[in-house]
Amino acid sequence: MTVPLRRGLPRTPGGAAWPEAETAQVPAPKHAPEESAAADSTPEPVTELVTVPLRRGLPRIPGGAAWPETETAQIPAPKHAPEESAAAEAAPEPTAPAPEPTQPKPAPQKPAQQNPAPQKRQAAGKAAPKAKPSKAPWLWGAALVVLAVIGVLAARWFVGTETGADFITRYDGRQPLPDSAPVGLPSWLAWSHFFNMFLMAMLVKTGLTQRREAKPAAYWAPRTRPREKISVNLWLHLVLDLAWVVLGVIFYVLLFATGQWMRIVPTSWEVFPHALSAGIQYLSLDWPNENPWVYYNALQELSYFLVVFVASPLAIISGARMSPVWPKRWTFPSMRTARALHFPTMIFFVVFLLIHIVLVATTGLRGNLNAMFAATDDPTGWTGTVLFVVAAAIIAGGWALARPVLVAPLAAKTGNVTQR
Repeated sequence: MTVPLRRGLPRTPGGAAWPEAETAQVPAPKHAPEESAAADSTPEPVTELVTVPLRRGLPRIPGGAAWPETETAQIPAPKHAPEESAAAEAAPEPTAPAPEPTQPKPAPQKPAQQNPAPQKRQAAGKAAPKAKPSKAPWLWGAALVVLAVIGVLAARWFVGTETGADFITRYDGRQPLPDSAPVGLPSWLAWSHFFNMFLMAMLVKTGLTQRREAKPAAYWAPRTRPREKISVNLWLHLVLDLAWVVLGVIFYVLLFATGQWMRIVPTSWEVFPHALSAGIQYLSLDWPNENPWVYYNALQELSYFLVVFVASPLAIISGARMSPVWPKRWTFPSMRTARALHFPTMIFFVVFLLIHIVLVATTGLRGNLNAMFAATDDPTGWTGTVLFVVAAAIIAGGWALARPVLVAPLAAKTGNVTQR
């Protein structure tokens, strides 16, 4: 009887599917006499046959054998393979189920030989992206160094010209201050400087942990809403945010109550050319003269203004918008806007702190530390240095202790802490 054949890959590259025939003649099953009679009456048009294995499927009747019963079939020999045709003519023609012929079954082997090449290409494709991150930091670092060198050379060239010298003479970079501006730094400013430094360092620590935390070690939820869970690290981040907001409110009140706002809020349009002059002088490595106990330079004034009145409110508002404490009915600003602002704001703080630390260390370290931490105008004393070392040790300790195993007991005092 005639049965359809399942065709596979070609025997030769570019050839037709193997086998070429779509049907084959096989013995009819014993349980279907009518089909057997139809098969017997069918003429045998094939003269040159070759034996091929058959793929067997489900039985035709419940409990029967797999269909078809035979494991091989006779099909016309392919015209493009004369050597196979000769082998088929020499082989005996079985009329009943017979053991596998001596053919090596090349059809299943060819797909296996074709697979390694794509796998190698795929492995090579995966290996290429892994090499990029290791080179990217070096490329960025080299680019920054080249840009810095170009900037220094350009600034020194400009200062050496007549136009540049006249500009520096006219705008020396000194901060324009009102006559009523206070002189000196009060003690409350030194204490707020320490707390601000501590809280900012801890916020950066917990913020970076939150970004790369895949599975939190513990969760916190308010007792009134036990299903609204957050990680204990996020809980610590929110607590630090709240402390930073409280510190900011106290700082704003004292800043305007004592007149210290005049030292960091521009009061004249001339601050901008003075700030440009200060930037050129810094870049030319011939830094402007300054006396931070009495006045900042114009570039410092604008930097402190951005930190206190722009970056800090942006960090607070965007962080609150992304936190669970934000009311759900308030949709402004959008969550997308908050996420787009929060991380870049943290990067701004980090860059500002790095530049700030470098300038403090290179423009009179002991005098600057005395003004910042001891609130004294003493360029040679060691009080500010000692207080700075203590403050740095406290910050390092807080950074090291900000771990879930230590934060979880504190979080449990304000809500429910669970492992899942």
